[in-house]
Amino acid sequence: MANIVYTFSAVSKNIGKQKTIALIAHDSKKDELVAWVKQNKKALQSHFLCGTGTTARLVAKETSLPITPYESGPLGGDQQIGSRIVEGEINMVIFFWDPLENHGHDPDIKALLRIAVVYDIPVATNRATADFLLSSKYMNNEYRVGTENTNPMHLNVPDK
Repeated sequence: MANIVYTFSAVSKNIGKQKTIALIAHDSKKDELVAWVKQNKKALQSHFLCGTGTTARLVAKETSLPITPYESGPLGGDQQIGSRIVEGEINMVIFFWDPLENHGHDPDIKALLRIAVVYDIPVATNRATADFLLSSKYMNNEYRVGTENTNPMHLNVPDK
């Protein structure tokens, strides 16, 4: 076995004062996310919002905030949001997920969370973390992402 080390790094970039925030919630958490958005409407209205399928429609209906909808998670919405993270268009993810339920699109969820970590963007998976992010000093200020990040990945590859 040969041990090969690959390195990769997220692109260095600034997250501006105005964030693009993806809002996602599993079915059992949609009401909780909508309530959180209502509670934080004033803080969120100065940012750009997007979200997956039903979640985006519920947030728009219940709060009157403008929100860009993508497909529902199982129909590719998680992957659409992941691609927007890669393109530098989404700066933060608020994903109220239900870890106690089985989801047929679990690989898509893991891929979305993986890409958010690789690109070093903030992710909240519950209300407490979402509250912490929203109250962060960086929420309404610029933040530099990916400065000099190099993450080695070790792979054991069989010799030929």
